[in-house]
Amino acid sequence: MFERDEEFRTFRGYSLSDDEQGLTPSMEDYLEMLFRLAADGKPVRLGDLSTALNVQPPSATKMAQRLHDQGYVVYERYGTLELTPEGYSIGKQLLARHNLIESFLRLLGVSENALRDTERIEHIISDELVSRMADLTEHAKADPQWLAQFLSRFPPGTPTR
Repeated sequence: MFERDEEFRTFRGYSLSDDEQGLTPSMEDYLEMLFRLAADGKPVRLGDLSTALNVQPPSATKMAQRLHDQGYVVYERYGTLELTPEGYSIGKQLLARHNLIESFLRLLGVSENALRDTERIEHIISDELVSRMADLTEHAKADPQWLAQFLSRFPPGTPTR
């Protein structure tokens, strides 16, 4: 029927193979938020983290222990959280990816659902796609005429197909 060099998988199949990398979407969310909250270099209180993520404190405690066990944070029970150098590096990359995706979506004219879509998309796209989004975003910002032409041809909020 069709020929491809890659083996086709379902969404779940791709997700399961991606799980081998070690970080779940929830872990990524926690590391990204910890990076945001610890930007001033101070330890983060568990209550502040759970509030920022809109999760219950017991859920945050469970994830804090998991991140500690995997070496991404230093966590003492009922204490504060500090990112390890590895956790800091990953958190920084996750926030950069988040900001790029959100910027890309807003560049395309997505406004109403940009944050929601960013939160969903950021956990399922490849590094290759992130790189291409960065290239296109950079091009659009460097060539405003191209972007204006694109947006006039495909105005935000109007179905194209």
